[in-house]
Amino acid sequence: MTAELSVLSEELADTVASVGMGVVRVEGRGRLPASGVVWTQDGVIVTANHVLERDDDIRIGLSNGESAGAALIGRDPTTDLAALRLEVDGLNPPGLSEPEGIRVGNIALALGRPGRTVQATLGIVSALGECWRTPAGGRISRWLQTDLVMLPGFSGGPLVDASGSVIGMNTSALLRGVNVAVPIPTIRAVVEELLAYGRIRRGHLGVSFQLVRLPEGVQLDQETGLLVASVEKGSAAEQGGLLLGDTLAAVNGEAVRHPDDLMRLLGSDSVGTNASLLILRAGEVRELSLIIGERR
Repeated sequence: MTAELSVLSEELADTVASVGMGVVRVEGRGRLPASGVVWTQDGVIVTANHVLERDDDIRIGLSNGESAGAALIGRDPTTDLAALRLEVDGLNPPGLSEPEGIRVGNIALALGRPGRTVQATLGIVSALGECWRTPAGGRISRWLQTDLVMLPGFSGGPLVDASGSVIGMNTSALLRGVNVAVPIPTIRAVVEELLAYGRIRRGHLGVSFQLVRLPEGVQLDQETGLLVASVEKGSAAEQGGLLLGDTLAAVNGEAVRHPDDLMRLLGSDSVGTNASLLILRAGEVRELSLIIGERR
């Protein structure tokens, strides 16, 4: 048993050393620096949005002890992700893995570099689940919870599985008191959009809603919808004919029973597309067509 523990100990240390080559220090706030992950060899760095309290004068500390300035590519507060551009080639991005084979109870490592050297803490995957939305409305592709101790400055650093692959980014800002990681598929989607547009595009109708129960006798297979409480002038909703007092029941054939349903349907791929809205107006079910705008 002692020999087996010794082997495991050495393997964990090797993993920390190897993955640690791709873990950087992120100096983007006035207090303790945070951590980040080398995403591409040519200088894209991923970190947590909440650790960047400024858009400029951001410094990155590399594993070789050198420091360099970085430019902000873009950020997504709803998923607590940000991407930086470092004008340095030959970086060492760690191997990435989608957490499909991860099981509750598997060993997990959290790495960080708030100082000059890499740091690590060990724990297990404590819970897994389906995709979920953050309180800010961001879509996270999978619930990935650990019992890891989030040491100061570890936000933005990688969550690493037993094989040495990065399966997510650790953050202390998405949910209070719960250690959840942003999984690789979500990071990849956000980074690709930030690289393409410099921001996360989100669909926008230009209305405010109130959750209401649909009246009895309405021929719809749902109990609730979204009552239109206001319509912005010049918005997609106004141009499409949506009126104050209408109740939105479906978008493109998908039921809208709750505000979260609508947020899910107004993702980046919805911007500029033609949408069919099913509404209830004066007790009658009607259809409207409009082009979804972009939230600014």
